[in-house]
Amino acid sequence: MLARADDHGENEVAAGVTRFLKVDYPEPHRERAQAIIRNHPEVRSLFGRNPWTAAILTGVVALQIGVAVLLRSAPWWQVIVVAWALGAFASHALWVIIHECAHNLILRRKAANQWLAILANVPLVIPSAASFCVYHLRHHKHQGDLELDADLASNWEARLIGHGFFGKLAWECLFPVFQTLRAPRFSRSGKIPFVTPWLMANIAICFAFDVALWYVAGPTAVAYLLTSLLFSIGPHPLGARWVQEHFLVAPPQETYSYYGPLNTLALNVGYHNEHHDFPFIAWDRLPELKALAPEMYDPLVSHRSWARLWLRFLLDPRLSLYSRVTRDGQTHERRPAAFA
Repeated sequence: MLARADDHGENEVAAGVTRFLKVDYPEPHRERAQAIIRNHPEVRSLFGRNPWTAAILTGVVALQIGVAVLLRSAPWWQVIVVAWALGAFASHALWVIIHECAHNLILRRKAANQWLAILANVPLVIPSAASFCVYHLRHHKHQGDLELDADLASNWEARLIGHGFFGKLAWECLFPVFQTLRAPRFSRSGKIPFVTPWLMANIAICFAFDVALWYVAGPTAVAYLLTSLLFSIGPHPLGARWVQEHFLVAPPQETYSYYGPLNTLALNVGYHNEHHDFPFIAWDRLPELKALAPEMYDPLVSHRSWARLWLRFLLDPRLSLYSRVTRDGQTHERRPAAFA
């Protein structure tokens, strides 16, 4: 029977912990992927890109811009309602598409995927796609390494937010700010550049769009897109996705999947164990991967409800930014030759 994270309370991290869970063994994904390839060599048929994701990207971008223009004269309460009920899901889907671009899972050429990521970033208002494409790949290569895994909060960030409701709610609302503040910790090492030509192009295009939209449709249109962004990553059930992926609800398991109905609107981003095992499989084939190797995935603790997890994260002092696994630096990069 599929284990559900919502039912596992006996192994949770104790309330009030002020340090990460440090381990001395490698991340689990490389070993599990190798076992799946040995037992199910047909998994190789799932490797590859999905160019049709570019069509979804174009449609969602057009939808968000169109709704923003339609709401240009709407009252503030209507903007908030539409952003919560529609815009959050559209913005979240764009984040997932940027994630696909980071792994070059849409088009073959890396530069083409970078341009698609910047296009997906346009209705998100704040330029972030180029930096995400850099730091997210380091998350895969250095999972749990505080020096190189941008998905991990800094110690000062975890201490500042603490274990209470209001601190965690503020962290959700300011998530892009905290993500940005993590970047200098990596650039100091010299291993990850902080400023790149792609970042400059991303900033220029997004800010040019912001100014143009303000000029054509006014501040309310821009406010709708900003509110949609806020709900897609923060005070909304969708915000639980960032908690679902690696926050410890049943340690020592450090990666968790979500198999609930919102995967349909979120392009299967909930299949996170599957994605980490095979980051060169496009989003539409991740359910096939799980079905191919149920003996590997069914025993793992997983989530069925982002809404339940979101409320639990806010209200349960046993879950905090410290509820993560850390380890000394190790590199785990794998890419099949056929997909290079």
